[in-house]
Amino acid sequence: MAKLRLGLIADEKPVKLTVELSAAVHRDLLAYAEALGRETGQTFEPARLVAPMLARFMSADRAFAKARRVPRATLSVPPPPARPTSSLTSAPGSENA
Repeated sequence: MAKLRLGLIADEKPVKLTVELSAAVHRDLLAYAEALGRETGQTFEPARLVAPMLARFMSADRAFAKARRVPRATLSVPPPPARPTSSLTSAPGSENA
């Protein structure tokens, strides 16, 4: 059997994300977790594989890597809100010449 692309699973603090998978993708995820378990001798909860799989996918995507290198000013990110400016007023009785 060929070596699977997914390597070690890092133990990081997770961020909760809810996703919906098709039944076919879920079955494949279960099968992948089983195959990875046989290859590594460990047991994996299929949900724990999603984040490393996405990370691997994004790191291998050349177009995404190129888009990340583009300066942020050129990306379509809304500008930060304008800061309020204070109005400068002259002291009563003084005039600027």
